[in-house]
Amino acid sequence: MTTYLTTDLTGPAATPTVSVKPIALSSPRSGEDPHTHVHVRVSAPVTGTRLPIVLFAHGFGSDLDGYAPLVDHWASHGFVVIQATHLDSTRFGIGADDPRKPHLWRYRVQDMKRILDELDTLEASVPGLAGRMDRGRVVAAGHSFGGQTAGILVGLRVKDPRTSIAEDLSDPRVMASVQLATAGKGGAELTPFAHENLPWLREQDFSHITAPGLVVAGDKDELPLSTRGPAWTTDPYTLSPGAKSLLTVYGGRHFLGGISGYGAAETTDESPDRVALVQQVTLAYLRHVTGTDQTDWATAQAALASDVHPLGRLESK
Repeated sequence: MTTYLTTDLTGPAATPTVSVKPIALSSPRSGEDPHTHVHVRVSAPVTGTRLPIVLFAHGFGSDLDGYAPLVDHWASHGFVVIQATHLDSTRFGIGADDPRKPHLWRYRVQDMKRILDELDTLEASVPGLAGRMDRGRVVAAGHSFGGQTAGILVGLRVKDPRTSIAEDLSDPRVMASVQLATAGKGGAELTPFAHENLPWLREQDFSHITAPGLVVAGDKDELPLSTRGPAWTTDPYTLSPGAKSLLTVYGGRHFLGGISGYGAAETTDESPDRVALVQQVTLAYLRHVTGTDQTDWATAQAALASDVHPLGRLESK
């Protein structure tokens, strides 16, 4: 007998999808490497109109081929999911002394804005997608480093390690966010390793995030980045104003049961039930926040409202 929410949520039924990659968009990064392109993957259902859009940012080192358990689920249930391979991907192999390294967090945001600028190009590159995307309903989502990327698009401010300025890099085209197993505040709570190697985590300001959002955190996510343990990854929920929800995944480590891939070797807490829980709750939230349907989100809130469910807890503020 399953313990996740499959029998409780009503739909819609999964439909066939189409996925096209790589679609190359020109993306000169601050003039340093003008011939660089950002490679993009678009996944979408083959039927349906007014399809909402999810911009998905991968974790550090991953690429546009990752996170199939989430991407496939969302696309087969009515969303256009757009992924990029960011400069920190292992596919690029930039060295520790590369002058672009302190700007990796900023390049990611530039990639996402470039995608939003080029929706016409992306739509034309996918057979049968023309005229079916709803550009007024865009949600930014991401895992780990990608969660910060999604957060920045809705108001998270990061103090640039080079300039010590925390700019507003949010984009009004993004209506909400889904942040999975992502970073909390910096300061003295960062480990020396994180302070030295991930300077974009040193000072994060969540107080300007007023867009709605869902934060997903594993209660066993012991990252070597903060001295606070798993509670650190709940900061995007606790420290940001506005309408937020938090899904705590019991027993979940950094990859939340295996969301990064169907056979992901880096998963240390492999659990089909945890993956299914994250799939279903995130889909219910996406349908809720885009105004597509409210029923499944209300059902998920009721089922996960206290500590009685064996897989997780869902709370809102």
